[in-house]
Amino acid sequence: MAKADISNDSVLDDDTGPLVGQGADEEVIEYNRRLYTGWVYWAVAGALAIYAFFHIAALNGLSIRDMTGGLVNLPFLPRLPMESWTYRTVHIAGATALGFLMFSGTSFADRADTGRDRLLNYVAYALMIPALFSLGVTFWFQSLIASGTLWNGMDATIQFNERWLFGIPLIVATFGAIVLSWVHQRPRNRVNPADLVLVVAALAVASYLVTIYNTPIRATTGTSFAPLGISLAGIAGTALILELTRRVTGLALPIIAGVFLVYVWLGHLAPGVLNSPRIALQRFFSQVYTDVGILGQTTAVSSTYIILFIIFAAFLQASKVGEYFINFAFALTGRQRGGPAKVAIFASGLMGMINGTSAGNVVATGSLTIPLMHKVGYDKKTSGAIEAAASTGGQIMPPIMGAGAFIMAEITGIPYQEIAIAAIIPSILYFASVYFMVDLSAARLGMKGMRPEELPKVKAMMKQVFLFLPIVILIAALFAGYSVIRAGTYATAAAAVVSWLTPYRMGPRSVAYAFQIAGSMSIQIIAVCACAGIIVGVISLTGVGARFSNLLLGLAGVSQLLAMFFAMVIAILLGMGMPTTAAYAVAASVVAPGLIRLGIDPLTAHFFVFYFAVVSAITPPVALASYAAAGISGADPMATSFASFKIGLAAFIVPFMFFYNSALLMDAPWLEIAQALTTALIGVFFLAASVQAWLWGKPAGPLTRAGLLIAALCMISGGLMTDLIGLGIAVGLIVINRTITPGSKTPLVQGRAD
Repeated sequence: MAKADISNDSVLDDDTGPLVGQGADEEVIEYNRRLYTGWVYWAVAGALAIYAFFHIAALNGLSIRDMTGGLVNLPFLPRLPMESWTYRTVHIAGATALGFLMFSGTSFADRADTGRDRLLNYVAYALMIPALFSLGVTFWFQSLIASGTLWNGMDATIQFNERWLFGIPLIVATFGAIVLSWVHQRPRNRVNPADLVLVVAALAVASYLVTIYNTPIRATTGTSFAPLGISLAGIAGTALILELTRRVTGLALPIIAGVFLVYVWLGHLAPGVLNSPRIALQRFFSQVYTDVGILGQTTAVSSTYIILFIIFAAFLQASKVGEYFINFAFALTGRQRGGPAKVAIFASGLMGMINGTSAGNVVATGSLTIPLMHKVGYDKKTSGAIEAAASTGGQIMPPIMGAGAFIMAEITGIPYQEIAIAAIIPSILYFASVYFMVDLSAARLGMKGMRPEELPKVKAMMKQVFLFLPIVILIAALFAGYSVIRAGTYATAAAAVVSWLTPYRMGPRSVAYAFQIAGSMSIQIIAVCACAGIIVGVISLTGVGARFSNLLLGLAGVSQLLAMFFAMVIAILLGMGMPTTAAYAVAASVVAPGLIRLGIDPLTAHFFVFYFAVVSAITPPVALASYAAAGISGADPMATSFASFKIGLAAFIVPFMFFYNSALLMDAPWLEIAQALTTALIGVFFLAASVQAWLWGKPAGPLTRAGLLIAALCMISGGLMTDLIGLGIAVGLIVINRTITPGSKTPLVQGRAD
């Protein structure tokens, strides 16, 4: 990843100044992504663009047949809108097939056509035979059903056909090709034949499930009457999802899902609250690929809201709006002390609104801000930690909230608009806390900002403020009562229209490219949501979520605070190593029901869970956002994760205050909301002063820091009496620190921090 360098890489212009954000909209190339050339590149790029456009068409009910009054009826095109299970199955199958074409299962080879390469190619060709045979059998099943055959799971002939003609060949091809893809290295610009087998296997799974789920037999899933083929397709489909998730996110999430899968069969041996009834393999896999598992809430959201806003983000990226966001942030805050760190806060908040993952946000903005933070005096660990904490906050920034708000709306049934409004104060407090941490640290270390000649000019940036128009249209449409789908579509179209006022006008080629990168960007989050669906399916089938709810009820009998602390720990543990979307989906299945049973409002309970699922990205020992930042800064990942935990400390305190002051979630009269926001902002300032040991221009000793922490907690909680107590403590400490504590306003360190 290229790092920012003002003197060489920034674009200079007399009217605008240096454009520091150059390159922010460049697509990130993962270490295992294939880089095709020639006709293969164009074929894969076209497939990605078609896949993304299919979702826009399906979500908006665009049908060539209907739009032309039946005059144009192209064969093989689906009728839109599609039945929900069919649509979600196609959604996953497309992402899986494209994912195996794009991402390698192992490292790349320097050259092909070696003896070993040819041998493994022959093995892959052999595995292609059962894969193609299984796919062909699904077409035969379709013809039988179309001709009137009554499909059921008890007929001996149907059982034989599903087991030996469809299921066993599919299982052999799937698992054989997965193992082969681990050992078969190919050059980066070559297709791996083993992955072509996996593509065919994914199509076979989808073809069978679409066929069967459009018959009455769909009602038998999860029972002994379900066709055996559903279970066999479920096994193959689950394996394909786990393997693709491993390729695009690493081992953490597949291992967690694997642990849950093992629990299905060993849960009856577990002690206490973890004990679950015995569950037959066929029963589980006949249900895991339904709307209680893989096709459930997580995929429902990824196939609608998430894919829509990924397309929106891709259009912003193609029109270079992301670069403007970063340049705008540099122009506003770059001159302040510790300027690049404050840029990271603003830029990460803006980019995080449209970015689905904390780690992805780190990569998008951190490659620019982290080197500049190091340049003005931050050490490598701190610069990475600031970026990680700021990027994580983007996931709680309305209106998009990294897609978390949409999953919350799907699970709770609370309108999206209410969720976005409730997130306003928590997001303000989070970013204010990080800002105060950064500012006080810069003051303590005597840091300076960037020079004016190194920064874009504010006046020039304000002339381009119309580039915020797509975001404004999105928010306005949502609060005008339009559906999320329609609002997102309008905002996407606005991004293309606005580009015509810039040098990066979007014509047909640029629009096609935007759909291409949208298809590419969507694969990771779709795989993550499908994998999270496996975990949710296990939780639903085993009843472990209900047992955790009972455990929380028992703890609440001792202390409600203890029950909430336990809920926080579980939410963070479940979220470690997971992207935000999956972390929240899993934690919401386990923790939120228990909190609701304690009598806590559903919105408050889910925000509590969501907040901690988000900050798991900066919580040691498995902190994805911190690790991504450490990779850019060159610092130790574990040290960076502890530093980012400290910078984001307010995020671990504020959620507890939701229970004691609903005004923090905008659920109170306006006067109470204003009071809660004001006093909470003062509280997070004192919290930052306590952590950074710097109060009103002078160092703060241990006792002063402890008192500031107490004052901060009192003021964040939001009650009138606690506010007065906290304010009194803080004022007294300020007076004491300025009049009694020895020392001066001289910073502890001048210049560089390292």
